[in-house]
Parts: sequence; C-alpha cells; structure tokens
Amino acid sequence: MAETKTSCIWREMSAEFAGTLVLILFGVGVVAQVVVGGLGDHDSITWAWGLGVTLGVYTAARISGAHLNPAVTLALATFKGFPWRKVVPYWVAQFLGAFVAALIVRWNYSEVLNKADPDHTIKTQGVFSTLPGNGALPIGTWGAFRDQIIGTAILLFLILALTDVLNLPPLSNLAPLIIGLLVVAIGMAWGTAAGYAINPARDLGPRFASWLTGYDTAWKDQYGNLYFWVPILGPFIGGLLGAWLYKLLIGRHLTPETVAEATPTGTIAVDAEGDPEK
Repeated sequence: MAETKTSCIWREMSAEFAGTLVLILFGVGVVAQVVVGGLGDHDSITWAWGLGVTLGVYTAARISGAHLNPAVTLALATFKGFPWRKVVPYWVAQFLGAFVAALIVRWNYSEVLNKADPDHTIKTQGVFSTLPGNGALPIGTWGAFRDQIIGTAILLFLILALTDVLNLPPLSNLAPLIIGLLVVAIGMAWGTAAGYAINPARDLGPRFASWLTGYDTAWKDQYGNLYFWVPILGPFIGGLLGAWLYKLLIGRHLTPETVAEATPTGTIAVDAEGDPEK
C-alpha cells in the first residue's frame, strides 16, 4: 500500500525532532559545561555546536533532509521547491526537539546551575538562550538584530553552495561534516554581537524551557528589553537574504550545460536532468 501524505509528514517530523534534539543536547550542553561547570572555553563551545550540527544532520538527513532550523526550512520552501505544506510541521518538530533537549540539559545540570545562580537570573540565562553582546559587551537590540541577519545569511548562502548538485558539493556523505565546520567557522567569526543563534528553534525552544523552569527574565536581555524576537525574526530575514544572494550570484549561472563545459576531468559529472551521474 502506498504511503499516505500524513504518515510521510509524521515520519519527517520525527526525524526533524530527533536531529534537532541531538543538535541542542551538544550545543546547550557545552554552554552549560563552560559557563557553570568551569570546563572549556569559547573554542569548546564553537566546536561542540559544530559537531552537534554534524551529528544532527547525520541523524535526520535520510528521512527529512535534516533542516534542523526553521530559517533553513523557510529558505528552501521559498527558493528550492520544498513543499509549503510541510513548513509549519517542520517548524513544530524543530521547536519541540530543541525544547526537550534543553529540558534534559536543565535537569542534568540542575545542581551546578543552582550553586552558581540560585535565583536563576541573567547570570546563567545565557546557557539556554542568546543575549546581545553575550550578556557582557555593549551591544544593543538592533546591533544584535543586524548580526543575526548577517550570520544567518552566511549560513544559508553556504548551505546552498554546499548542497547544490550543480555546484561542486562534498562527495559521498561528507556534506554534514562540512556544514558542521561551517557552523564552527560562524561561531569563531560571528559570535560576539549576539551569540550566533542563527536558528529560531535553537533559541526559542531552550528559552521557553528555561522560562518554565525558573528563569523569569528569559524573554528579556540584560538591559530589561524584550529580546526573544531578535533571534527569531533576524534568522528568518537573514536566511531568505542568503538564499536569494546564492541564487542571484551563483545558482542562476549553474546549468547542466555550463557545468559540463567547466567540469574538469576526474570531478563529478552532471547529467542532462541536473543530477549527478551514478
């Protein structure tokens, strides 16, 4: 019997949930270890986030495509033909995966969080959600908003570059590893102004989890401003911008004919349908 659309979307939602869960377990977990456990540093955070992305993508890629990020889902629906009917279900699964993972981290680190910050204040709020200037530097709301647009634009531009079969994508199944390294690079180069959330689910899910478990200021920044919308709206705008720029600058110039002319001997060949030849 043919698989129904309903069973297909539930399967894909399950994969998005699991992949995002894996991503946030490593990402939020490493921030907790560095901030309240005193183990590691900024490089630990960037590498663990990148590896979390790699492992999350490997978890879900075969079933759902492993978006793991609502900004990715929106950009792919806008520019790459991803079905619009799947957008909201993917967003729900991604949010729930991030939320559950953050609850697990919150539970596991409860003793050290209570010792470091008994009142659950802004001091350790950054374990779960991002803040402008990482809570310490003189960055305001609009500076952080700008940063999230730029960072997510870089992310989507390069994800499309790395996964476009008409370009020169990583061979075999190495794309998740390279995308993980991309997130490491973004963290090392673009982590100052707003903590490089670049993913609405990554921020909103853990933020909601922290609010439910005692962080009354979870929706605000260190200045008392309502801040939660910045790492949601900024990545959505940035993702669309990055995907559009890729299509404008690179994607529209790649056709099977031009790729065949430019393909050096020994590299991947492209058939007339625009698919890699087996």
